[in-house]
Amino acid sequence: MVVQGKAREKNNNQQAVQSGDRIEIVFYTDPLCCWSWAMQPQWRRIQYEYRDIISTRYCMGGLISDWNNFNDSVNSISRPIQMGSVWAQAHHISGMPVYDRIWMSDPPATSYTACVAVKCAGLQSKNAEEKFLRKCREELMINGINVAKQSSLFYIAEKLATELDSFSADSFKKDYVSGAGTEAFKSDLKEVRYKNINRFPSSLFKDKSGKAILLTGYKPYENLRNIFDEFLIPSPETPIETEKYKNYFGNLVERELAEASKVYP
Repeated sequence: MVVQGKAREKNNNQQAVQSGDRIEIVFYTDPLCCWSWAMQPQWRRIQYEYRDIISTRYCMGGLISDWNNFNDSVNSISRPIQMGSVWAQAHHISGMPVYDRIWMSDPPATSYTACVAVKCAGLQSKNAEEKFLRKCREELMINGINVAKQSSLFYIAEKLATELDSFSADSFKKDYVSGAGTEAFKSDLKEVRYKNINRFPSSLFKDKSGKAILLTGYKPYENLRNIFDEFLIPSPETPIETEKYKNYFGNLVERELAEASKVYP
């Protein structure tokens, strides 16, 4: 009886999804969060496989306001040089490229500037916000570019403008200098505090009925997929075609392609 009831409920849920219902996902993160970068393979696979039924929003967490006020008691970090070992661990566990040497050679003084920059990009479009955030992470984690610096953020904006026709680097610079993205970032900080989000990344999944599930910290793909099971949404059955996956995202690292090629029961 219970199994039949669940099957009936699952069928109803499938019909609801097909009729346009969506799962909203709020991704609480920060451009300097190594674990958010480490989780990109899993997160991108979820974005691709469930793209027809999810909507996503990024909320910047403000990981490091400045080093005078930062103290991570869990990882015993109070100085920039101590962050390198955490980044090295994120690389070891996830397999994602991580430039941990930046904490010795050119340590970022804050993550607030990059957070504001992401919100400035978001003033142009939701797509620009996501792509700018991704480029911040690529330049920081792969190329060792200090994204706390205005010059680095303007460089990233110029690169994005060559790839995204709808994005204007000049408009971005004006918005950044004028502080146009600051209020949006303040709103994100307020939301993070109100929701009591104290670990990044954290993902809040919510359906139209109001049911919500919060997933905190770095998690493997199965944990993310299990969230959809909780909403009685069936798991994807079709293997991912590599070329379509590449075309969808445009920029992928080897670990992301490896994750996409895995077959899960």
